[in-house]
Amino acid sequence: MFTSRIAGIGHHVPDRIVTNDDLSQLMDTSDDWITERTGIKERRFFDHTQDTVGNMGAKAAKMALERANLKTSDVEFIVFATITSDYYFPGSGVLLQRELGLEGIGAMDIKNACSGFIYATSVADQFIKTGMYKTILVVGAEIQSTALDLSDRGRSTAVIFGDGAGAIVLQRSEEKNKGVLSSHLHADGRFAEELYVKDPGSSRPHEERQADVITKTSGFKVHMNGNLVFKHAIVKFHEVILEALEANNSSINDIDLLIPHQANLRISSYIQDKLGLTDEKVYNNIMHYGNTTAASIPIAMSEAWQEGKIKEGTLLCIAAFGSGFTWASALIRF
Repeated sequence: MFTSRIAGIGHHVPDRIVTNDDLSQLMDTSDDWITERTGIKERRFFDHTQDTVGNMGAKAAKMALERANLKTSDVEFIVFATITSDYYFPGSGVLLQRELGLEGIGAMDIKNACSGFIYATSVADQFIKTGMYKTILVVGAEIQSTALDLSDRGRSTAVIFGDGAGAIVLQRSEEKNKGVLSSHLHADGRFAEELYVKDPGSSRPHEERQADVITKTSGFKVHMNGNLVFKHAIVKFHEVILEALEANNSSINDIDLLIPHQANLRISSYIQDKLGLTDEKVYNNIMHYGNTTAASIPIAMSEAWQEGKIKEGTLLCIAAFGSGFTWASALIRF
């Protein structure tokens, strides 16, 4: 039985920093209001002259490969998690493949929003454990700033999201009790419209859809029922973390580091308190990047590795909740 270990982690974020004070010039908000409700102080917005979802993913991937001491040609398959692909179709997985010069290898796109990176990691893990591939690139990348309503009407969501990319290299191993120990994936489509972007959807009459595209109506903006999302998130986060621990006969005390999806610092703090974890055992960077959806966990993993918080022997738990609703967790031994 093969296992899949994380051989390298990388990330890339756009150069442009947008602070809470910057947003207060565009809408009726303030640094205090945003910080109190989300914990966010700043985020990154892309530069349309140089950033794409595909090339940000490529930059994160190259960092991960370099840290793994691997060549780009070692990659045999790509799993790309994003809800903001550069084109309506094809997905950004093939664009990343092109950026890396890996023509011919398979590229799969995962569209599970905030849980997307864990879903993607789980898919890659299964491919490796079955013996199909030895080295897989898993990427989460988003450009969300173009879907934000930067006005008073959209301020409840516009202040939350940012752009960026993160990547890991999963590689086959025969070491037991190391690597991705287990992953746990869930969804509840009854709540699909509580956090979504409606357009460009296909399920409307031709004339209506064309009119929406031309006029760029509110269907292109993020809709979120914030209170409902929060209430479900704090329950499902807790449940899916405990599920991962139970599956591996582990306890909360065994976790060396928890990296939750960076959705809202209030959610992370609530889960930390409920689990009884110290500050040293929970990693958050939402204050610097906002919610980067599928990119948030790998960006945080990359920074935690840089800071020495992830090292040989570390038992890491990652968990996410978001649009769909979907939620997921994975337990990983380095």
